[in-house]
Amino acid sequence: MSNKSSRRDFLNLSMTGALGAIFLSQYGYKKASSVLVPDPKKFGLALQLYTIRDAMQTDVAGSLKLVSDIGYKYIELAGYANRKFYGMNPTDFKKLVNDLGMDILSSHTQVEAKGITPDNAKIMAEDHALLGAKYCIQPWVNAEDRKSISNYQKMVADWNFVGKIMKETSIQFGYHNHNFEFATVEGKIPFYDVYMVEMDKDLVTIELDLFWATKAGQNPVEIFKKYPGRFQLFHLKDMYMQEAPFYSTDNVTDFAPVGEGLIHFKEILAAKDLAGMKYMIVEQDATKDGKPFDAIRTSIGNLTNRILD
Repeated sequence: MSNKSSRRDFLNLSMTGALGAIFLSQYGYKKASSVLVPDPKKFGLALQLYTIRDAMQTDVAGSLKLVSDIGYKYIELAGYANRKFYGMNPTDFKKLVNDLGMDILSSHTQVEAKGITPDNAKIMAEDHALLGAKYCIQPWVNAEDRKSISNYQKMVADWNFVGKIMKETSIQFGYHNHNFEFATVEGKIPFYDVYMVEMDKDLVTIELDLFWATKAGQNPVEIFKKYPGRFQLFHLKDMYMQEAPFYSTDNVTDFAPVGEGLIHFKEILAAKDLAGMKYMIVEQDATKDGKPFDAIRTSIGNLTNRILD
C-alpha cells in the first residue's frame, strides 16, 4: 500500500449504517479485451481490497461479487476497525465472502508503535479467528516512528508478541514492507539489521511487496537467497518507471497492472520455493485512469495467460 495521508485514515475507517448499492461502472469497471483462462480461480490468486477501496466504501457486496466474477479466489482485507470488517461483524463478512465463492486469506491491521496490550492483542486475534483469516499483517510504519533504530526494535518486539498470540488461534502474523525500511537509519538498514535479525521467523513472516522492494533498489531473489523461507506472501504490483533507488512513498504514481510494467515476475516467481511463498496477492495502489476493476482484470489475465503458464 502507499502512504498518502489517506493511507492511515483508511486503515482506521469505521463504516457504519447500511451500505447502499451503486453503479460500479463509475469506478471504471468494464469487460477487458484480454482473454482469461476458463477458470482463473484454479490459480489461487488473491486481491488486496485496498486496490478497490472507493468501491468497498460504497458497495461491499457488489464490489466483492465483481472480484469473484473476475476470477480471484482469495481476498486480503484493509478495513478493520471497532471489531468490524468493512462495517460488518467477522462472521457475517466471512459468510458474504464464502457465498460468493471466495475465501479470506489475510487482513491488514495496524499495530501502532506506542505498543499493544495483551488484551488488545487477544481481541485482534479473536476477531481474525472468527473471520477465518490465515494471516494478519502489519502493513505500515508511521513516519514519526522510523527515526531511530530503537523505535524499530520496539515495534519488532511488539510484533513478535502479537505473533505469539495470533499463533495460538492458528493465524500467522506478518509484516508488509514498503521502501523506507531499506533506508539507512543511524548507520543501519532496518530491514536487514532489525527485521530479519530480531523478528521471530516462526511468529512473523514477511509479505514482500515486490514493487516497493524494487523501488528501494533491492533484488527480491537475492533477498530470498539470504533469508530462505521467510516470505510466505508476495504482493504483486508492477511499475512503469525504472528509477534510482529511493526511500519515500510520497508522490509515487507509476503503479501498473501486473505484467504491464518493468518487473520481471517470472524470474522472481521461479524462486518462490526458496522464498517459502505460499500465496500471491495482487495490489495496485492507484491507477492512471481511475479504473481499478479494469486493472485487476488485466493483472489476473496477464498472470494466468503469460506469467504463471
